[in-house]
Amino acid sequence: MKMMMTTLLAVLVLAGCATPPPLDRSAVPATPEAYKAGPQTVADGRWAVVPPADAEPRGDWWAVFGDAELDALERRALAGNTDLQSAAARLAQARALLRSSDADRLPQLGVSAGAARGTQSALGLGSGPAASSLYNAGAALSWELDLSGRLSLASQAASLDAQAREALLQSTRLMVQAEVAQTYLALRFADQERRLVRDTVAAYRETLALTERRFQAGDVAELDLARVQTEVASTEADAIALDRRRAELENALAVLLGESASSFKLAERSEPVTLPAVPGGLPSAMLARRPDVAAAQRSLLAAQARVGVAQAAWFPSLTLTANGGYASPELSDVFKWSARAWSVDALLSLPLFDGGRRQAGVDNAKAGLDLAMAGYRQQLLQALREVEDSLAGLQLLARQSQVQEDAVRSATRATALSDARYRNGFISQLDLLDARRSELRNRRSALQVQAAQYQFTVGLIRALGGGWA
Repeated sequence: MKMMMTTLLAVLVLAGCATPPPLDRSAVPATPEAYKAGPQTVADGRWAVVPPADAEPRGDWWAVFGDAELDALERRALAGNTDLQSAAARLAQARALLRSSDADRLPQLGVSAGAARGTQSALGLGSGPAASSLYNAGAALSWELDLSGRLSLASQAASLDAQAREALLQSTRLMVQAEVAQTYLALRFADQERRLVRDTVAAYRETLALTERRFQAGDVAELDLARVQTEVASTEADAIALDRRRAELENALAVLLGESASSFKLAERSEPVTLPAVPGGLPSAMLARRPDVAAAQRSLLAAQARVGVAQAAWFPSLTLTANGGYASPELSDVFKWSARAWSVDALLSLPLFDGGRRQAGVDNAKAGLDLAMAGYRQQLLQALREVEDSLAGLQLLARQSQVQEDAVRSATRATALSDARYRNGFISQLDLLDARRSELRNRRSALQVQAAQYQFTVGLIRALGGGWA
């Protein structure tokens, strides 16, 4: 008994050596002192150690666009999107694995019953082997004492994996919400551009009808008629291309909602959608709201715990086992008190030579930790890039929009002046067509810049983890 207690004490002392290695924080990228496109001073040059905030409620962030139809589409996507359903199933798998890992830390109890018939050797008895039966019923109880912390570390790793899957579900939900918003907004701007091009086609057709009458009257040459016909056909081709683009966006939106593209239809609407204002001074700590960053952090911690699990294989394991039941050659005597049997065992095991298997397990776990650290670092860098891209894009697009509006006003004025001069015979029809073509080009460019502003706004909301509140 004294020797056993000494052995157990030695095992407990050695178990402290199974502590996972600390993380190399120098591998984590430095926090920027300020966003290039949105200054915000921070205290130092390292990432602040803050818990993930991916579980914080974000609310209906798309409501900032003030569009009831978008609100309805977002709700339909949350209910029917197949990517969300897949992510939810993966989370359920991770939680089931966690329950399985937790079960390894608990005592295991089982019952059994059996019957056997056979012969035993009868050497030296002068007769053949005699057949006999044996009936048994019993229960077995086993429990592995977690002396090295292996089971608790495995459970901790499984718990972190489940949390990472939950964060990935949140990330998928945010991705779907953002893609629905971006696709819907792109479709609405396609409606506006289609309306603009169709109106231009109608105006060209009026000009074509007038030119045809003047050509028949001999007032203009055939060249003038051919030029107007070219403009009508070219602009009409642009309108058809926009029809195709809208159909593609509508079908893509149907897939995001988890619905059939064949039965999904969104009515045309050319009214503008509200563009929300982005507040200034967005802190880098808001990146903790990003579910993908939180998932990468938890995967890193899970990999750290698995190194401890692999290290624990070097230490002894102690398993306690108890068996009890009945056994008898007669079925009627199985449960008699005289047929009882029991045993209690304690097994302390430690492999002495395994050909390097345990060291390979430790090396594999450490490589997994390095891989998780690289993934976490990459996720942080990607998060910073997405925020910087969105902020820079919004700032530059705001300036571009102002310049483009000036171009639209100038082109509109030039068209009006050209029309008046053409009617008075001061310029040729070619000059008028050039002016109208320039106005259409600038108006379409202005719409495309506005559409990009909406896309970058949604991109910034997604990059910040779902809003900036």
